[in-house]
Amino acid sequence: MKTLEWKDNRLILIDQRKLPDSLEYFQCENYRDVIYAIKNMVVRGAPAIGVTAAFGVALADLAGEDTERAAEEIRSSRPTAVNLFWAVDRVMKSGSPLDEALKIYREDMETNRAIGAHGASIIHDGDTILTHCNAGALACVDYGTALGVVRAARDQGKNITVICDETRPVGQGARLSVWEMQQEGIPVKLIADVAAGYLMQRGMIDKVIIGADRVAEGGVANKIGSLMVALSAKRFNVPFYVAAPLSTFDRENSIYDVEIEERSPEEVLYYGGCRIAPENTEVINPAFDIVPSDLIDGIITEEGIVDPL
Repeated sequence: MKTLEWKDNRLILIDQRKLPDSLEYFQCENYRDVIYAIKNMVVRGAPAIGVTAAFGVALADLAGEDTERAAEEIRSSRPTAVNLFWAVDRVMKSGSPLDEALKIYREDMETNRAIGAHGASIIHDGDTILTHCNAGALACVDYGTALGVVRAARDQGKNITVICDETRPVGQGARLSVWEMQQEGIPVKLIADVAAGYLMQRGMIDKVIIGADRVAEGGVANKIGSLMVALSAKRFNVPFYVAAPLSTFDRENSIYDVEIEERSPEEVLYYGGCRIAPENTEVINPAFDIVPSDLIDGIITEEGIVDPL
């Protein structure tokens, strides 16, 4: 399953807003379509956003548009996932934006399989693994980071069970991660976000593996709710790992200097199209939080398992 594909000089994305009810596609014919797709979470997940952004610059170049302007607009589409900036900068420095975007696309698939192979080494037969948000194939070109580790362990013949928390307010765990695991035939159970600590307290979780939108000095920025999961894991001695490609590493900044995206109040006020709070309710809706380095047992990369920065 590929989250995005380049075909006939167009970028074709799985429209993740429609899952799990229907599998539909969104076509990007110009870089403005790419910006819309990133802002509105047609595509999401740091690696997938990065690859999509690279193709956005390529679309501008193919159309004879000002690539510097297009690149700047693409950079401003979402602020936290460092892969977006890394991919745009890399394409802009190349002599051929499309060739470089295609190279990044291919590298992402190779990288995820390497992450999976390294991460599978920490998974034991019979493990139950909790994951937060969606760091699977839908967050990348294919295969996934955190769920790539799960896939690799399964392919090694290990019997594993995945527990996905719902990941409010947008429900990426419930809508996307559960769907992916069901497509793969991997045993999966869904829990409410507030149940994770209880399951760890009862000894029902063997490991936690999440993805990352940015790895920097002092910790990791990932989907909101990651910090609560990490704190519970620390309290109940459950190993907590992050799976992320090296392109997600920001070695120039402290994680506490990273801009945390604030998203629309509507994401919190409504669920499944139904209002769940009174009229005129004020909302705080950060998209990400920060997991400090001392709560992380290791970061699984394409080059092996490393210590947090």
